[in-house]
Amino acid sequence: MGCPKRCPVLIGVDASRALVAQRTGTEAYSLHLVRAMLGAGSPHRFRLYLNAAPPVGLFPGHLCCELRVIPFPRLWTHVRLSAEMLRDPPDVLFVPSHVLPLIHPRRSVVTVHDLGHRTYPEAHTPTQRWYLEWSTRYHVRCATHLIADSEATKADLVRLYGATPGRVTVAYLGVDPGLRPIRHPDLLSRVRRKYGIDGPYLLYVGTLQPRKNLSRLIEVFGTLVREGAVDPDLALVLAGKRGWMSEGILAKAGEVGIASRVHLTGYVDEGDLAALYSGARLFVMPSLYEGFCLPALEAMACGAPVACSNTSSLPEVVGDAAMTFDPHDVEDMATVIRRVLAEEGLRAVLVARGHERCTQFTWSACARQVIDVLEQVAKP
Repeated sequence: MGCPKRCPVLIGVDASRALVAQRTGTEAYSLHLVRAMLGAGSPHRFRLYLNAAPPVGLFPGHLCCELRVIPFPRLWTHVRLSAEMLRDPPDVLFVPSHVLPLIHPRRSVVTVHDLGHRTYPEAHTPTQRWYLEWSTRYHVRCATHLIADSEATKADLVRLYGATPGRVTVAYLGVDPGLRPIRHPDLLSRVRRKYGIDGPYLLYVGTLQPRKNLSRLIEVFGTLVREGAVDPDLALVLAGKRGWMSEGILAKAGEVGIASRVHLTGYVDEGDLAALYSGARLFVMPSLYEGFCLPALEAMACGAPVACSNTSSLPEVVGDAAMTFDPHDVEDMATVIRRVLAEEGLRAVLVARGHERCTQFTWSACARQVIDVLEQVAKP
């Protein structure tokens, strides 16, 4: 079977980050967006650049999709992908979750997910700060167009890097349609046992790192435990990979005296996320800065009430479907968490609003916006 008669644009996509086995936010973005772009019914041709052969079925079949596997041991982007761009460039190159290669087509589009390294530089290693600063300036200078996850990120690009507003398009992320409330007690129990969770719990999902403000969340949880504002068997579950400086976060639980009630799961398999979200008494995102914050929407999709920070993109993402607090104010955070746990009616309202809210964010809509940008950029 061949391509449709009208295939005017060859869209190249750096899909290498979609191959990561334990995907975090940007890798999941790459996978879900590429899949949605291939399934969008576009007449264009797609060429996915990969640094290894993908697992069977990772990308859906498409009449006009070519997988170009180009392995290379080190510096894959700037050496091997650059060489490919020099040898046989696409009409437009899209980089969803990495850096634009040094040699790239005249027309290129890059997604900028967040600028947390500028807002909270202390939450990154010096090497990370240098690389993120260099790559962001490089993208603003060299990419034809930029995709931002949120209006907050777009505003940061304009304010901090002088990006022209017309060169930045906001395309909201989508929620995996496979995430939905799990009510079957056996499935919920199986996932709790797998991750060593014994009873009811508050939940955080994401990398364990200083920008996520988990030390304050632990401090607040300790206050609620001491004043008897929570069930005696309620735990705080922190689900995700350990990031840089996570040791200080973990030590905080011992300092507060609640080490036995703070539970770390490590990385959670994607197939277990729905049950983990569904079983939570409350999902809490206390982050100081987020470019989008997909876990808050994922929790809503699974029927968990949500409380989160009122900074950066979070109010933009959650709307009126979550209770918000000042992430710098432990008393405000405690008040919000205490209230949601105590008021069954409020939790029911948040769950209903959350269900409606998350339906407004789809990968198909994100894909259509990105393809529209790529079409415009590719025009001669």
